[in-house]
Amino acid sequence: MSTAVLPAAPLVDTHVHLNYPDFAEDLPQVAERWRQAGIRQLVHSCVTPAEFPQLQAIADQYPEVFLSVGLHPLEARQWQPALAEKIAQLAAGDRRVVAIGETGLDFYKSDPSDIERQKESFRAHIAIAREQDLALIVHCREAAAATYEILQEAMATGESLRVVMHCWSGSPEETRLFVELGCFISFSGIVTFKNAETVRRSALEVPLSQLLVETDCPFLAPTPFRGKRNEPAHVQRVAQTLAELLQIPLEDLAQQTSQNAARLFRLPQQGDGGGDPPALRAAGNQPNREACANR
Repeated sequence: MSTAVLPAAPLVDTHVHLNYPDFAEDLPQVAERWRQAGIRQLVHSCVTPAEFPQLQAIADQYPEVFLSVGLHPLEARQWQPALAEKIAQLAAGDRRVVAIGETGLDFYKSDPSDIERQKESFRAHIAIAREQDLALIVHCREAAAATYEILQEAMATGESLRVVMHCWSGSPEETRLFVELGCFISFSGIVTFKNAETVRRSALEVPLSQLLVETDCPFLAPTPFRGKRNEPAHVQRVAQTLAELLQIPLEDLAQQTSQNAARLFRLPQQGDGGGDPPALRAAGNQPNREACANR
């Protein structure tokens, strides 16, 4: 695939980590590139509540950035019931928060002794998302069966729950299970990798009405940038690959995934405020970098 700049199609990058040191020196230039690439809105994920002030500072500077708050499953050793109250308070205190997470289960890198803590944390995040009517960002690696069981249990109550399976890399069979639950499925640069045929087959299982795109930057740069720092402008490559796979125009995929992101996160649309965030309800530490990458 060429490294030439793709024609800008309006998109939403539904999962970024711009507070990482990778962006410390040139975030204004990175922002200029995402704007030139047509990235109208971004959802900034959260790995630990301690980093939330960093996320707020970025959203103060770039009004198209919306926020989440939560504890990543690979940080589960920090989990205690009092942290649920902290996450709920942070979410309620800033109207730019559109999601809880990222939460979920990761059995690939975690210590087996942390698994029960991960599950307890996951269930608490689900409860907060419901209480505050926010989306839920789910990280799932080598844990599809257990993740499905907890989400199915939560949805069986009939109460509303809006869920995205972020940076999805599961099998087609696993994908169908989460699609049937009504989850949105978000694909990252992995879908562009030469050896990711299973992920591409999984993408074919997702209805357009449940499809999302993301970078998970600074991780998982798509082909032809693999191995380099990822950034939001590169979500165009993810969208282009999916459009080709689904045999639809890039513009159609961009429009549908942007509408999906707006439904999931209840983002303002162009014409009702665009990327400008609502007013605040009320006006850390670096996370584990490895926690965020489904690598």
